[in-house]
Amino acid sequence: MSSSPSDPQAGSGAAASDPLRPSDHVDGGSAIVQPRLGVTGWLRWGWRQLTSMRTALVLLLILAIAAIPGSLFPQRMADPNGVTQWRADNPDLFPVLDALDLFDVYMSPWFSAIYLLLFISLIGCVIPRIKHHAKALRAQPPRTPVRLARLDDHREVSRESENPDAAASAAVDTAETQLKSLGYRVARFDGRGTYSVSAERGYWRETGNLVFHLALVGVLVTVGVGGGYSYTGQQVIVEETTFVNTLLDYSSIQRGRFVTEEALEPYAITLDSFDVSYVPAGSPGAGQAGDFAANITVRDADGEVWSDAVRVNHPLPVAGDSIYLLGNGYAPTITVRNAEGTVIFRDDVPFLPQDSAMTSLGIVKIADGMPEQLGLQGFFYPTQAELATGAFTSVYPALVNPVLTLNVYEGDLGIDDGTPRSVYVLDTTDMTQLTGGDTGLESIELAPGESADLPNGLGMITFENASPDGSADYENSVKRYASLQIHHDRSAVWVLVFSLLALAGLLLALFVPRRRMWVKATPADGTITLEYAGLARGEDPTLAAAVDDLAAAHGSLLDAQAAASDTAASDTQKVG
Repeated sequence: MSSSPSDPQAGSGAAASDPLRPSDHVDGGSAIVQPRLGVTGWLRWGWRQLTSMRTALVLLLILAIAAIPGSLFPQRMADPNGVTQWRADNPDLFPVLDALDLFDVYMSPWFSAIYLLLFISLIGCVIPRIKHHAKALRAQPPRTPVRLARLDDHREVSRESENPDAAASAAVDTAETQLKSLGYRVARFDGRGTYSVSAERGYWRETGNLVFHLALVGVLVTVGVGGGYSYTGQQVIVEETTFVNTLLDYSSIQRGRFVTEEALEPYAITLDSFDVSYVPAGSPGAGQAGDFAANITVRDADGEVWSDAVRVNHPLPVAGDSIYLLGNGYAPTITVRNAEGTVIFRDDVPFLPQDSAMTSLGIVKIADGMPEQLGLQGFFYPTQAELATGAFTSVYPALVNPVLTLNVYEGDLGIDDGTPRSVYVLDTTDMTQLTGGDTGLESIELAPGESADLPNGLGMITFENASPDGSADYENSVKRYASLQIHHDRSAVWVLVFSLLALAGLLLALFVPRRRMWVKATPADGTITLEYAGLARGEDPTLAAAVDDLAAAHGSLLDAQAAASDTAASDTQKVG
């Protein structure tokens, strides 16, 4: 009966006949099976993978990539009108992207999951390292290696001595004191005819590394929690008008998920005046603004009233909020009457600057009071001048020759269906142009205090002169507005604290070297052999120089001690 090579009995027989094989050797036929991990084993494996530094770095990269859609697509919390417009422009693609939460990136489950996983990964990385580092801080430096000469940075010096054993011990005592003064932790190891001291320093490097990661966790926690209670809103305030710190009064606001109407501090801001100075015409840099100041009056919930100014890069603190000056412009006062002479519109309309000379674009929308809805699109020129092409422009930002031009549109403004529309954009898709362009009628052109008839007998429009005395010098004929940003974030101080801690920890981790040093003295007949060696953990280009300095300084100390001993002995002989 023949046996196959995989037959265990055949293998056992071969093992018995071969003295080089153990008696229980089996040739093949048995597959290697790894032990089953089980539920607990798989959980332990998953936790180790999650809490590795490599995973934390990958998650940090993924978080940065995941934040990119937040800058590519309008977000509901920051720009709800932009989301509405995006849906109108892309009706087929919008439902797909909305299902992926690309218009609510920072509040989406998948972004929160990455954020939480990064948070858990960092904590899982840091806690074991803290325990290990605490244990290392309590441990003494390692024993002196038997063969220091095997280390790359090694120096050896021989010195003569009448009493080698005592001299070797004294030399190591001196080295121990020297290393302590250099900030090393030292431990003495004597025995087997040798004397040595082991020294170690650089634990601040690992401490800095841990501080950096703990501070990073602190930043994540602070930003995550503080972001839920913070808000940033923008509002345009025209001179002599008041803004109340409520959600309804903001032009736009981005707020955390925990910010409610009651969370906003109650106060009111009135823009008394807006001061700006320009470089005079004919001077170098003519028309450039020198300084901006929004002079405001604040009234808080307790009825206290005070005045102050908001300037660029100088935010004004009010009730825990910071008020910033973002921009400014002109707000012509426009009055529209219908054919019966009834005032159907009167407001200070902010015009948005288009260039450094304050050529500004503005929109007026009139939904009621006319046979059809009206839209007026116009330009305001603080110092109007005519180009060779016949077009108007502004040549100076101050009010020298202010002119307002308007084109009139009639039709559907697109606001009756409840769709939010920007007050600074006029959708003329379903409207008919009545003036300007190819209509055959000139655009309406007005100076402060002038009026003009609307086309088709619709009524009259007036550009009001805002000067108190109706002066024709136009210096104060048009009101100004200030664009303010109101920011509330109580966590900003903690973010700064943790950021500074992270920076300090990073500097320690980068610039504090971790190294070990040894000094060993071996007595012999009439001489002692001194060995100096160093070993770095990681890159340390200054280690060789540190060993040289240690050897040189130690030799100088020994020479000084020997000279002092000889002087003392000589003085003793003289006395005797």
